Amino acid sequence: MRGSTKRAALLAAGIIVVAGAAVLARMVFLPGALDFAGGHQVSLADFKGPSPTGVPKELANAALLERGAYLTAAADCQACHTAEGGTPYAGGRPFKLPFGTLYTPNITPDAETGIGRWSDADFLKAVHKGVAPGGQRLYPAFPYASYTLMTDEDVLAIKAYLFSLAPVRRENLPDTFAFPYNQRWLMIFWGLLFNPDHRFIPVAERGPEWNRGAYLVEGAAHCGECHTPRTPFQAMDTRRKFAGGQAEGWNAYNITPDVPSGIGGWSAEQIEAYLAHGHAKGKGVASGPMREAVELSFSKLSPSDIAAMRSYLQTVPAVHTSLPAPAGPAPREHGATVADNLDGKRMFEGACASCHAWSGAGVNSAEAQLTAKRAVNDPSAANVALMILKGSGPQVAGRPYMPGFSGAYSDEEIAAVANYVTARFGAAPSKITPGDVAKLRLE
Repeated sequence: MRGSTKRAALLAAGIIVVAGAAVLARMVFLPGALDFAGGHQVSLADFKGPSPTGVPKELANAALLERGAYLTAAADCQACHTAEGGTPYAGGRPFKLPFGTLYTPNITPDAETGIGRWSDADFLKAVHKGVAPGGQRLYPAFPYASYTLMTDEDVLAIKAYLFSLAPVRRENLPDTFAFPYNQRWLMIFWGLLFNPDHRFIPVAERGPEWNRGAYLVEGAAHCGECHTPRTPFQAMDTRRKFAGGQAEGWNAYNITPDVPSGIGGWSAEQIEAYLAHGHAKGKGVASGPMREAVELSFSKLSPSDIAAMRSYLQTVPAVHTSLPAPAGPAPREHGATVADNLDGKRMFEGACASCHAWSGAGVNSAEAQLTAKRAVNDPSAANVALMILKGSGPQVAGRPYMPGFSGAYSDEEIAAVANYVTARFGAAPSKITPGDVAKLRLE
């Protein structure tokens, strides 16, 4: 009896170990960026058709610095390496992570505080491998696991453009990570596991436009870094590719072709308009980090590159998420879901209705429409609250702009109006709390 009990215990322990190993293996051994596409990958030299790398055909004869400027915009370098109100590329922008705050470095060609002494080999090693001169390991908040797909030629064109800028002397700020997260050498293991460290390899059975889109989306534009959920090891969970993630507290929504929760119900024209201009009529308006990406990156890309990105995104596997389908037009009368939220109604009436209208249709601009927008139909209300706190993002001439109200209203007031907006215009009322809003203020 005692022997059979011991065998049963050993069997149970063995099952637990095997199951744990299987779970661990699943988190570590992830699909490659283009594995879903099938077919076989060939070298760039053997690819039939125009190269999917480099600059678009419109810039085929451009000089090095013009190509570098284009690729720098495609890689969205300015957004991360510029502090609020600071000099572009001089660094200092804070990224608040679960382990502490990381400050982006100065990448102007200043010899003392920037990258002015970096060689071509130094720059390639940092961008492709996440290793700075002197062997310092970079955290994957710098998306080298995506940038590693970019060719040496394209990366060095970016370096040439950065080195053409005026040097800015600005000391880099120290990160605030606590032990063990401040041990950069641990990134050796992260890189071995999750950085593919190879350049882009096109899929032979796919056309030039698709491969160009893949190169931009997976490499330079690094869309998955925000729009793909993370594993416990902070790697992109490519089994749920583009199913939604987070960026600086904002929800980066599902961009797979799923119809109710992704962009499967968007037309080609709507997807391209959203990428190029940050607004797809009746579908969405870019805000927060996405608005930055549009203004500083995607809006600078050629129509052919925007079309290529759209073409590629429409082919990735659809992943269904829990975000409800957008609600229809707002009811004429206030329903029971909002009747008790008098503070939210008062706030909306005083600060919101003049631009967004009581119907949520927007007053003078389609970009002010609230109905059918994913943020308004998100039960977490995180993006709605962040919009109220921080506004829509960079102010651009000729574009509608929403200012932030963080200094004007309390956490209680912002929670109330956010819950009012989702209840009146969304598919399900949210229950965001003043405490949630207080945390979002810190993002």
